[in-house]
Amino acid sequence: MKKIEEIIKEIEKLKPVSYIGDKIMDIVSNPDSSLSDLVGIVKYDQGMTANLLRICNSAYFGLANEIVSIKQAVAYLGIDKVASLIMMGNSADNLSEAQEGYDLTEGELWRYSVSSALLAQDLAEKRNLNNVSLVFTAALLKDIGKVILNTYVKDSFEAISKEIQDNGLTFLDAEKKVIGIDHAELGARVAEQWNFSPAMVNIIRNHHHPDKAPADDLTIPIVYVADCICMMMGKGVGSDGLAYTYYQDIVNRLHFSDVDIQKTIVGFREKLEEIEEMVSLSGG
Repeated sequence: MKKIEEIIKEIEKLKPVSYIGDKIMDIVSNPDSSLSDLVGIVKYDQGMTANLLRICNSAYFGLANEIVSIKQAVAYLGIDKVASLIMMGNSADNLSEAQEGYDLTEGELWRYSVSSALLAQDLAEKRNLNNVSLVFTAALLKDIGKVILNTYVKDSFEAISKEIQDNGLTFLDAEKKVIGIDHAELGARVAEQWNFSPAMVNIIRNHHHPDKAPADDLTIPIVYVADCICMMMGKGVGSDGLAYTYYQDIVNRLHFSDVDIQKTIVGFREKLEEIEEMVSLSGG
């Protein structure tokens, strides 16, 4: 128990979401929020504004006209997308370092997290979800627990591998058995300490267990499927990459056919260069 308490205490070492990031999450979760609410929060932060405009004008979006203001960015891209981009820039510091315990080099966890978030956003839009920004941010931050658990996984890697090979455990279950807590649960604890919404905490906690999502909740399944697509593409496949349960019934619940998934992968691959540029601009 003492070890788990020590691990949880290390949450304090992370750079928390900024005040502005926190306010933006409140805005997008409020259906009565307006364009002016978002613009009013962001316009006074010069660094955030400059970073956002660089990303909006990147090849990824391919806009015909140059975006020169936050108001224009919101008008072109919408509140959800702009809020997601701000959260992306807000999260780079925590996710950019190498994670040796998970066999991820410098910047690899960050690039994977952004890729997963963009895929989740695309899938959420295809299913006409009304909380796309929530899905994006949850997918972006779902592996924040790895940043803290990294050293413990590195020190216990042989024992974790043995549980996977000898007892058929998933990496997540092996983490919990050997260390006392897994990265998804630890990520949820981070989200709780940062005062994220219960919905966000729930997605992060269960992103490897979409079977725990209620039948009418598509947020966790979408984040899960985005994660699976990333692994199919070789993104973020570290030491734990393939040691998880695959839930075909969850994929079926979303009514995405194999063709739909293939089209999503092809579309993502076609924009890979633009995505890499956007990741670089956002701080990773």
